[in-house]
Amino acid sequence: MYNILFALHLLTAIFAVGPLVHVVTTASRGLRTADAGATAASARTARLYAYVSVLVVIFGMGVMSSKQDGKTVATFSDPYIWISLLLWLVAMALTLALIVPALQQATTRIGAGEAVDNLTAKVAASGGVVGLIFAGIVFLMVYKPGS
Repeated sequence: MYNILFALHLLTAIFAVGPLVHVVTTASRGLRTADAGATAASARTARLYAYVSVLVVIFGMGVMSSKQDGKTVATFSDPYIWISLLLWLVAMALTLALIVPALQQATTRIGAGEAVDNLTAKVAASGGVVGLIFAGIVFLMVYKPGS
């Protein structure tokens, strides 16, 4: 069971978190070019993949609670587990509470012919932070410090 859960965890991480990081780190292009279609698509895509990333956490919990060689793989008390979960929550908060609403607001403003310069830096910086957070999570999952 461990191998199946681990494969599902990795696949969902690649196919959900990868596109999420891509869209939030490149969403500011639509703002810089005042492309309402691009900002609307970026908002929809970021929201969708943020929700789908919950599967990564669910499969990760399954991996964590599995037994390998008769021992539980990990516990919540392992620092790399709870720090990764906390970082994921921060990334989701940034994505769903800051980036997506800013992109939706930009779409409306662009459609009305208004400037969106003040949103560009917010989206670009937040997207970069989300990308760095997920890089940190990958580091924690690979090196498992404190375990």
